Amino acid sequence: MEESVSTQAGRAPVRRVVIAGGGTAGWMAAAALSRTLGKGLEIHLVESEQIGTVGVGEATIPTLVTFHRLLGISEQEFMTAAQGTIKLGISFEGWRERDHRYIHSFGTTGQDHWSAGFQHFWLRGRERGLAEGYEAYCLESRAAEQERFAHLPRNGINYAYHMDAAGYARFLRTFAEGYGVKRIEGKIARVRTDPDSGDIASLVLEDGSELAGDLFLDCTGFRALLIGQALRVGFEDWSHWLFNDSAYAAQTTAVRDAVPYTRAIAGEAGWQWRIPLQHRVGNGIVYSSQYMDQTQALEAFTSSLEGELVAQPWHLRFRPGRRIRCWHRNCVALGLAGSFIEPLESTTIHLIQRGIMHLLRCFPAVVAQEDIDAYNRQVDAEVEHVRDFVVMHFHLTERRDTPYWDACRLMEIPASLRQRIELFRETGKVFHVPGELFGENSWIQVMLGQGVMPHRHHPAADLMGDEELSRFLGDIRAGVDRTLAQLPAHRAYLDTYCPAPRPDVPATPQRPRSGDER
Repeated sequence: MEESVSTQAGRAPVRRVVIAGGGTAGWMAAAALSRTLGKGLEIHLVESEQIGTVGVGEATIPTLVTFHRLLGISEQEFMTAAQGTIKLGISFEGWRERDHRYIHSFGTTGQDHWSAGFQHFWLRGRERGLAEGYEAYCLESRAAEQERFAHLPRNGINYAYHMDAAGYARFLRTFAEGYGVKRIEGKIARVRTDPDSGDIASLVLEDGSELAGDLFLDCTGFRALLIGQALRVGFEDWSHWLFNDSAYAAQTTAVRDAVPYTRAIAGEAGWQWRIPLQHRVGNGIVYSSQYMDQTQALEAFTSSLEGELVAQPWHLRFRPGRRIRCWHRNCVALGLAGSFIEPLESTTIHLIQRGIMHLLRCFPAVVAQEDIDAYNRQVDAEVEHVRDFVVMHFHLTERRDTPYWDACRLMEIPASLRQRIELFRETGKVFHVPGELFGENSWIQVMLGQGVMPHRHHPAADLMGDEELSRFLGDIRAGVDRTLAQLPAHRAYLDTYCPAPRPDVPATPQRPRSGDER
């Protein structure tokens, strides 16, 4: 609900930041702003314990490791508090064909030459019968398969986390409060805007209290109370590319050791996730209501679960797409308020993080249109890149067993995605813009995994004779084998590095000391 109120003409310097909503988005923003700019800002976060968060995004990608390092967050404390396990990639099961499986790992495969990527030498070796599967030359892929992990010198292995989303939010809350963030309990009843500028002036809570600010962050999830309801910024619907619009989620007790990868299991009209934590498992089914009704989805979901339910499954409806502008006037939308691309590649938390980092880099002394435009250009480019990568998984299927997969295979995809696929199919080359989230190896792993085999390779690979090429490929494989043999079992490493208490004994991170520069 919106209410207008007059304020002083012109925009004041940004001194008071108000974050509407907690959860992962709100507390990540609070932690980053307070840790980097807290001495010059007054930061308030308003949330209500009566309003639940979506809380299904429990898998991450390696950029979160960097985010934590920048903020000085102890990895061991975080993983202990959030029941964290290691994620080396995603196991895609039944996506290309019903019984086919491949892993999209976080690692680098093989060794590039300055003239051409490793895939060209691998393609040449495959032609000559000298190469093993593409995954054989990637440490992270092999370690995932063998369920091994350890930190290596010089960041020698790429990884991300599985985590309890609610535990992560609690951890970040304690961290942010240690740097001066003030949390306010309450529900937002009205949003007051300035009738002259159109900016948000304050939030009015149900108890009648009012919270004024210079810059507002909308972390209210799909409701988008500020950016959508108050400022009426429109939403661009992508459901013609991303058919899934519904989900069930549930937590179950763990019945086996956690594997260091997420499972994405294709079904009749969508897919299911399995995210292993230390003492429980996050489960969900994402489906299209056009091809499967709610009763069918719940039956398919519950019949596949392992372990005992921690709580009854809860249902979600969503619309894939993005806000036309994520920063409008003096309001920035983060997380689900700004965009939603289904959780297939665990990009939701990454996009929150990127939104925060872009905001920090162009943080305004005074809100100015130049900053707003630059921010929106960056965010738009990133979310379109993620959209294309996710759409590719559905479109590049060879399944013909259900109407859903037929529709995915036959749909008209974005021109930007079609160009990438055709370039790889014809030449083995990958179009990549520096700074994009998914690097060349990610595109290669998924396209090969989905059955796209290039028609030719770079001529540089033909300059190696069979003996030299065999030695080149063999040396890479041997190096992976040597490192792999040194890695302990994933669960054994966790038990030593970051053992989490049982779920009925909650962990609390240490509150940062004043001026702590960890």
